[in-house]
Amino acid sequence: MSGASGSARTRYAILGCGSVGHAVAEELTGRGKDVLILDRDESRVEALRDQDLNAQVQDIAEPDVVDAIDGRDIVLILASDVEANKAAVSAIRDVGGDHYLVARASDPVSEDELRERGADVVINPSTVIADSALQSLETGELEYMARQLAEIIEKGGGRMAILTHDNPEPDSIASATALQAIAGAFGVEADILYSGDVGHQENRAFVNLLGIDLVARSDAPDLSEYETVAAVDLAKSADDGFDFDVDIDVYVDHLEADVPFDARFVDVRTNVSSTSTILTKYLQEFDQSPTEAVATALLYGIRAETLDFKRDTTPADLTAAAYLHPFANHDTLEQVESPSMSPETLDVLAEAIQNREVQGSHLFSTAGFIRDREALAQAAQHLLNLEGITTTAVLGIADDTIYLAARSKDIRLNIGNVLDEAFSEMGDAAGHSTQGSLEIPLGIFTGIEASGENRDTLLHLTEEAVRRKLFDALGVEGGDGGNGS
Repeated sequence: MSGASGSARTRYAILGCGSVGHAVAEELTGRGKDVLILDRDESRVEALRDQDLNAQVQDIAEPDVVDAIDGRDIVLILASDVEANKAAVSAIRDVGGDHYLVARASDPVSEDELRERGADVVINPSTVIADSALQSLETGELEYMARQLAEIIEKGGGRMAILTHDNPEPDSIASATALQAIAGAFGVEADILYSGDVGHQENRAFVNLLGIDLVARSDAPDLSEYETVAAVDLAKSADDGFDFDVDIDVYVDHLEADVPFDARFVDVRTNVSSTSTILTKYLQEFDQSPTEAVATALLYGIRAETLDFKRDTTPADLTAAAYLHPFANHDTLEQVESPSMSPETLDVLAEAIQNREVQGSHLFSTAGFIRDREALAQAAQHLLNLEGITTTAVLGIADDTIYLAARSKDIRLNIGNVLDEAFSEMGDAAGHSTQGSLEIPLGIFTGIEASGENRDTLLHLTEEAVRRKLFDALGVEGGDGGNGS
């Protein structure tokens, strides 16, 4: 027997009309759906008919329930008696009924049994209620947090400083830009402050094309002169702790720092993959439609942090991106993602390709003495595209410092942790599962000054020491590797 009626209009049957079935019946009927209700309780059926609902007396546990639902397409089996629900599912499937069956369970065991008997969808009211409660709790928590954030911004008045992490990346910059916009909506002007450099060519294009005004810490007033101080996306550069000489009022991040962050307002959500996602939620909670620049920045921040939704992407990230999509300038995004390569970056990439050493799926290379350390990260990313390579590391020397940029697509490896374990005692390592960076004072390995006649010797000794230590940490032999050609 088939449930297909041949009609363009879907026809429903609800088997068992307790509180759950009644609520579903009213909702479907209110939407103009054709609904038949079957229940064994005669008085209940009479009460349903008094409400102008189409109801019939039928014991759903009996085999003849199949005849009662003839011509119905979707059957919702929602009795509180789970044994009766099992019997109904079996009866319908035993005669070859191809209705779409939604059945009610009471626990994980009955869920499995109903699926085994042929239910297409199994629902457990306890689980549904728990999920709904958690969703309401999450909504309420965001509302409560938004009120707290607004109170701190408004009461602070004056001017706000928003700190990004060192050498800020798109997620940190975009989050700061969104918080600046939120502060502006409350009549508070904010400066976005950074330390280090905005060196990567994509990051420079990102800032320039969107007209984002970043202020170097060295050019900004002392933090004590700001009424409110906020920090966003700082965990990546805070493994050794936070030292700002002032109290931080607001801290927002998607990563837990190794050292706890002490602030009046803290919102750290490790269940999302970007701080831009969190700030997007606040914009929505404050009912602020983002400007084109803010939306474009946040969308790029989410895409950059999730590798264009290919890494650790959560439903919240996708929801935030979908919200931002119509507000963003996609021509600008395309320009940001495809900037022209600077001559310095091209030189570094050429050196890294020429000097590469491959051990299994791991590649190590040196770009020699460099001017733009951000070019190392771009070289490491480009070399990751070589066939058979899952992990890359590119070394360069600048300003009496050894810099190393690493990238990995090996799901068994956390390259940030590898660098930290191997080099934390001699330098500053940072990163996460797919990317990492390292800074080591030049003299720690050699004690040789970087004079003209010593440059080649210095580079060779430095490269050898870092390569051996890195390969040892990766658990591969660092001996006579080839160049992968």
